[in-house]
Amino acid sequence: MKTVEEIKAAIEAAVPGAGVKIIPNGSPSGQYSLLLDPRTAMDVARFLRDDAELALDFLSNVTGVDYLDKEVSEKVKVTRPVTKAVEGVEQTVQETVEETRKHTEPGYLEVVYHLYSIAKKHGPAVLRMRTANRTDHVELPSFTPIWRSAEFQEREIFDLFGIVFTGHPDLRRLLMWEGFKDHPMRRDYVEPDDFEYEPTAHDDVLARAKAHGLGTRE
Repeated sequence: MKTVEEIKAAIEAAVPGAGVKIIPNGSPSGQYSLLLDPRTAMDVARFLRDDAELALDFLSNVTGVDYLDKEVSEKVKVTRPVTKAVEGVEQTVQETVEETRKHTEPGYLEVVYHLYSIAKKHGPAVLRMRTANRTDHVELPSFTPIWRSAEFQEREIFDLFGIVFTGHPDLRRLLMWEGFKDHPMRRDYVEPDDFEYEPTAHDDVLARAKAHGLGTRE
């Protein structure tokens, strides 16, 4: 199969303005991936499937990843006026000092697709897409119209991570029930503390049940 650089070049030639980026991988596998722009992702996906040389006709698995907001510290040099005593006389001079500044990089949700070619017997090609944030901009295009095997897996990610796949033919919860609040695979998910008693409950579950005044069953 083509290298990730060659695949990127082929995409850019076929889809002008595709906005594809290579994401390096420092693990021993060295399996680099391609980060897609959601605005052009459907055109890119269609090209990867239909291109005679790549023929990535099989989507094997899809998974979600949650990246929390991250506080980043950086050292910057700033020049500011400082009053100093020079030979007994106070003077204002410019002094350059190093300061540590902090800012928060907003988190995001990511979906990862692994593609293979049954026809050409090669792969995988790894694709990624990212939401704008983790709160009110969590939409990404669904690849189900391109690869039907994405349907249930995107539903699972919608259920557990909260990514909304636009264009999905049947986007509803898969593991949790309708009406369930929150998404259990989010990294900041907090379990409820009012579990009903379970016959094989662990100590921490029993402690939470006791705190809510729930009795145990014989």
